[in-house]
Amino acid sequence: MTPRPALVGQAAVLLGELLRFSGPADQAVSRYFRAHRNFGREDRAFIAETVYAVLRRKRSLVAAAGSQEPRALVLAALVRVLGFSGRSMESSLQEGEADLITKVKSFDIRQLAPAEQFDLPDWLWERLQAQNGAGEAQKVAQALLNAAPLDLRVNLAKLARDEALQRLRQDGLEGQPTPHSPAGIRLKGKPSINKHPLFLDGSVEVQDEGSQLLAYLLAPRRGEMVADFCAGAGGKTLALAMLMRNSGRLYAMDVSAKRLSQMGPRAARAGVSNVHPIVLEGENDLRARRLSAKLDRVLVDAPCSGFGTLRRNPDLKWRQHPEAVAELAQKQLRILTAAAKLVKSGGRLVYATCSLLSEENEEVVAAFRQGAGEAFAELHCGELLAAQRIELQSGPRLRLWPHLHGTDGFFAAAFKRE
Repeated sequence: MTPRPALVGQAAVLLGELLRFSGPADQAVSRYFRAHRNFGREDRAFIAETVYAVLRRKRSLVAAAGSQEPRALVLAALVRVLGFSGRSMESSLQEGEADLITKVKSFDIRQLAPAEQFDLPDWLWERLQAQNGAGEAQKVAQALLNAAPLDLRVNLAKLARDEALQRLRQDGLEGQPTPHSPAGIRLKGKPSINKHPLFLDGSVEVQDEGSQLLAYLLAPRRGEMVADFCAGAGGKTLALAMLMRNSGRLYAMDVSAKRLSQMGPRAARAGVSNVHPIVLEGENDLRARRLSAKLDRVLVDAPCSGFGTLRRNPDLKWRQHPEAVAELAQKQLRILTAAAKLVKSGGRLVYATCSLLSEENEEVVAAFRQGAGEAFAELHCGELLAAQRIELQSGPRLRLWPHLHGTDGFFAAAFKRE
């Protein structure tokens, strides 16, 4: 394939917007495509893949190109990351850019420091190395440079996973069961799924396998009172509703009314009617306090740095900073402490993040346990999953890694209220 000059230029324009890091990259890309509806599907795919390649490899591409100019980085990504040859690029080059291509192709990445080689900010590399050791940190960092697969969660309340796989294959979509989640399907490639009949009727949802496992860790039962305390747009809420077989009461709580509003259409598609949204005014919202000590199970998927999702959100590593992580850790403890008050005696509490950093995970759990005293006993996550025939090598706390499990990076700890 020969990249068209116009598309190379458009990718450079979009990249220039993204490199301001004024907000999430996926939202900026969506806005750009809505403003340029003349792009075909292949055009959009080329532009998106190119700009995301730069976001993943920004530090090493800047070093290779000797420039931070968006067009130079686009050309560098096309050659070094996406594998276009110099010959195929000729028609897209402007004056002097042939020399840039030659320079980029001959650049030896091994001369760079590890943080630059693995395209991470220095501070983030240092923390991964301190936590995991240099060798393991390299494996984690390398895995985070890859694009994430497309995982689906089958709505088992509507059809079996094998039936969903068969119907997808009949329509030319290849997929396999995910290794651990009983409801998961991992598709081959990145097909457009949001117009498929199984998606439109709520039989499947897009959800990373690691995220699906959090629902199984909470393991809500039919007829129980359950809360998803940081529900967002409701992906995990719908997974919980599936396990509850649309019975009992499932409270979807979040401080963002806009995000919660997205759940209504999704719940309608899935045939879910037991979800009750509550827009929180803060961690100690009055309506939430009315449920104190009344709920059987509470999931706290706390807002976090999101570093476990860098395969799909590579801009996060350039937008986050150490001070923000410290602030998030304090917020996470406040949220977990507030959510714990809703759990009744004998009930289960699960704290989770999609962060890789111990200060958002183990350190928050340690602070919570110290504050809670003997009110909560920690449960063994591996045993909780094994009880549901989910075999996963896990210690008392769940740790999922892209290079080991093929999922986003996740952390979870489970507790029982005494």
